[in-house]
Amino acid sequence: MKKQWVIPDIHGCCKTLISLIEKQINPDKFDELYFLGDYIDRGPDSKGVIDYIMYLQEQEYSVRLLLGNHEDYCIKAFEEDKTKKTFLGFRTKNKIQAVWEIHGGKQTLASFGVKYASDIPEKYIEWMKRLKYWLELEHHILVHAGLNFKIDDPLNDKYAMLWARDFKVVPEKIRNKTIIHGHVPVDLEFMNHVLDTGSYFFIDLDNGVYITDRPGYGNLVAYELTSKTQAIQTNIDF
Repeated sequence: MKKQWVIPDIHGCCKTLISLIEKQINPDKFDELYFLGDYIDRGPDSKGVIDYIMYLQEQEYSVRLLLGNHEDYCIKAFEEDKTKKTFLGFRTKNKIQAVWEIHGGKQTLASFGVKYASDIPEKYIEWMKRLKYWLELEHHILVHAGLNFKIDDPLNDKYAMLWARDFKVVPEKIRNKTIIHGHVPVDLEFMNHVLDTGSYFFIDLDNGVYITDRPGYGNLVAYELTSKTQAIQTNIDF
């Protein structure tokens, strides 16, 4: 029976991701790997994370990819930089890039060895642009951040899919399926409580892989939908 693994925010922690995939999940090509976005920023090797996922795609593993708010920042910084004119021959950072850098973009630029967003090789930006906002499975809705249940159809609000931090699920609006998301780090105790009780209409898998200085955080967690089991990889990038 094929396995369906859901993997949340990686945030540039390439060594941690590779260890999770190759030493714990060890997928075959019948298994499915679902990624919830935020591949980049904060950690030391955002380029390496994307390169590794591209490698999985090239090797014809079943990989499904969602867009995170950090990729959205990167795309917008890239596009803004492409249209920005120099001033008296001097090149300056655009406003979007300046904000993005505060939230981890600085580490992403360093991993590519560039100073400006538009110097990131375009194949990586095009890869980000192809990412989906959400996926619907038999029993689950996968999304990066969350959904806006204040509107009739929560699947119409793409902004909420990238940025929602606090939402109350209205099950009948999503065919009584469970949302699986990342974006907001939660500690392992709360995550395990949600998984063990099975009474919630959401599962937050983001354990804050980059938060290595707080107990209960600092792991990259994968969740297998059929067996309802976890694979937990402690951060080995920092």
